[in-house]
Amino acid sequence: MWDWNGTLLNDSWLSVKIINTVLEKRHMETLDHDRYVSIFGFPVSDYYRRLGFDFVEESFEMIGTEFINGYEKHKYEVDLHPGVKEVLLKLRSLRVGHSILSAYKQNTLDELVAYFGIEKMFDKIIGLDNHFAESKVDNGIRWMKELGREASEVLFVGDTEHDYEVAEAIGVDCILIPGGHQTRAVLERTGSTIIDRIEDILLISAKTGERAKII
Repeated sequence: MWDWNGTLLNDSWLSVKIINTVLEKRHMETLDHDRYVSIFGFPVSDYYRRLGFDFVEESFEMIGTEFINGYEKHKYEVDLHPGVKEVLLKLRSLRVGHSILSAYKQNTLDELVAYFGIEKMFDKIIGLDNHFAESKVDNGIRWMKELGREASEVLFVGDTEHDYEVAEAIGVDCILIPGGHQTRAVLERTGSTIIDRIEDILLISAKTGERAKII
């Protein structure tokens, strides 16, 4: 079970670009990528507050819509992280099923996954019905019920603390990969297994950290 933004999709640089446009418009302090990955988090409304928004004159919905409109204009400038397609194919050859559980809006998630030609690799692609990226826990719980799998058979792979929280909520193991939307230091606070690159998922067992017998 994969997160999308930051985990499979290398888009944190675009998030910095777009939020800086939003901040500059209001003569607010902009940020570089290092600061972004150190303060980003879920719910996104709290991250906006850390940027300096107080939602008195402008609502979170208004600012969030402005951000997502800017992101949508440039979404085809992003690419998958190196190794994503190869890892997905390798795991499928080992009879490992894939799904996406994302806080990205469903219709745009579907469009972008199809753009990269990988939609057929996934048993299900699950996004939100809005673009405010608040949480995906409820969708994760529903998907686990639909899967009909034991929790021990499912692994969640993400790039943020919230991905760990989702994994905890649905009772499955979690692996986190730095290089997305949060720093390694932030991810390490969760106590989750951390790998440096997506290819490393082929070499470890989520439960023990040992080399997997299937490789």
